[in-house]
Amino acid sequence: MTARGRCGSGDVALAVPGAGGEPSGSPGPGGAGTAAGPDSPALDARPGRAGEPTALEALRVPEELSARVPAEQRGAGRDDVRLLVSRGRSVAHHAFRELPEQLRGGDVLVVNTSMTLPAAVNGRVGGERVVVHFSTRGADGRWAVELRAPAGAGVTGPRPGGPAGAVVRLPGGRALVLEDPLGPSAGARLWWARVPEAVPELLRRYGRPVRYGYTDRDQPLSAYRTVFAVDSPDGSGSAEMPSAARPFTVPLVAELVRRGVLFAPLSLHTGVASAESHEPPYPERFAVPAATAWLVNAVRAAGIGRVIAVGTTAVRALESAVGADGVVRPAEGWTDLVVTPRRGVRVVDGLLTGLHEPQASHLLMLEAVAGREALRHGYEAALQERYLWHEFGDVHLILPDEERNAPNCFSNEW
Repeated sequence: MTARGRCGSGDVALAVPGAGGEPSGSPGPGGAGTAAGPDSPALDARPGRAGEPTALEALRVPEELSARVPAEQRGAGRDDVRLLVSRGRSVAHHAFRELPEQLRGGDVLVVNTSMTLPAAVNGRVGGERVVVHFSTRGADGRWAVELRAPAGAGVTGPRPGGPAGAVVRLPGGRALVLEDPLGPSAGARLWWARVPEAVPELLRRYGRPVRYGYTDRDQPLSAYRTVFAVDSPDGSGSAEMPSAARPFTVPLVAELVRRGVLFAPLSLHTGVASAESHEPPYPERFAVPAATAWLVNAVRAAGIGRVIAVGTTAVRALESAVGADGVVRPAEGWTDLVVTPRRGVRVVDGLLTGLHEPQASHLLMLEAVAGREALRHGYEAALQERYLWHEFGDVHLILPDEERNAPNCFSNEW
């Protein structure tokens, strides 16, 4: 477990176009960023390798362990899920409502306030029916989109992207035009598209949440939003829910505050993940406000608590704002940071997250936080006890092994 994250060089957060579409002209946190152009971030320059092995690729998760409906439709409420707690190789089983007993006064929970968008919209390419997933809003007003093929029962399957110049007709007489692939054009999943004005309004009127095949049925947008979500002034948000925070309720947050647990908000707008290929994440927009940077630095300097990220999105955003000196600074823009065991973590001591597929690239981040053996031990216990996977499933709290508190910091290479 890498508590206090004393890592060396390797920050790859990008400096980015500002809110008005102009480049900031300054390097990313820690001085290692690269200024992005005014048109769009370099989303085609994905870091790392999609083939990097995870610690759990030999494990197999039975289909019946996929959570098919939200917890409140299976039990007594959002927080009616199980909580797997890992401290090194030690594993304990709890209800999520017992989270306050697992934390202590002075701990900081870093939460993502990004609002989930109704990012799936029906469309047509010529006579072909498609579902458009709106993934990421670029600084030049274009959107990265994924075209999916309807597969029946409200779910979709993969579809080849492109070609450039293809017109996708949308509801309300609108249309978008595919322009550039994100990455090599052959087989590109995501494309930059020139879109109608007021995409947020289009999504509000005609969109629905992105849904995957392991779920039973469509759910209301409220099922995909967390208690921490707030509206963005420009209508931006996440194509997929920052789901680690889903079990939190207002009474549970109040109880944590009563016990002295602190909350530090930030935002990272998640794009559309690859459900089939488990590729590394593309660059995403993030913001770490000054108050959050100050709070995390103060708690770490005083040694009074642990910095625990709620979700992999919170890890990516916070670690993108810390320099090689271990100091978190206010930051806003695009990050292409991929946290791996070789890169390590600098400020994150613990992580609350869902249970991920054995091939998912997110597991490299979990391994960076927990260590390979601890992660494998936790997942084997989750399988044995039949925990539920995915965004409506159970959650995993990774805490420092207090007896083995050595940093896990290497270069930022894979």
